Amino acid sequence: MSINFGEFLVQKRLQSDIPAKWLAEALGISQVYMCDIEKGRRRISEALLPRLAELLQLSEEESYEMYDLAAQAKNTVSADITEYIMQNDIIRRFIRTAQKIGVSDDMWQEFIAQIIVHGDKK
Repeated sequence: MSINFGEFLVQKRLQSDIPAKWLAEALGISQVYMCDIEKGRRRISEALLPRLAELLQLSEEESYEMYDLAAQAKNTVSADITEYIMQNDIIRRFIRTAQKIGVSDDMWQEFIAQIIVHGDKK
């Protein structure tokens, strides 16, 4: 079972031994708002995500997970990639084509591996 954004936040905050009060103050939000986010009663503002990742000292993969969980709560695309997708017609066409033909997870993994190999050659 996957966790939601609030559960992720609590887990990472506790791992870093950061009190909710301190984190709320560092983010410039109220303790009540922080509590509501952690309990899943409210959604976090996308503008706070980069600072939150910094304060929690998240790895790149943990940051991606955080962005994805925040987006999942809003049923939208992760804030860290939305602009990139919307500014590139070819990416939107690629995603729609993949959706249309039903690209499998294995095919996506192969494509990602090819991109990484190609990127390493530069």
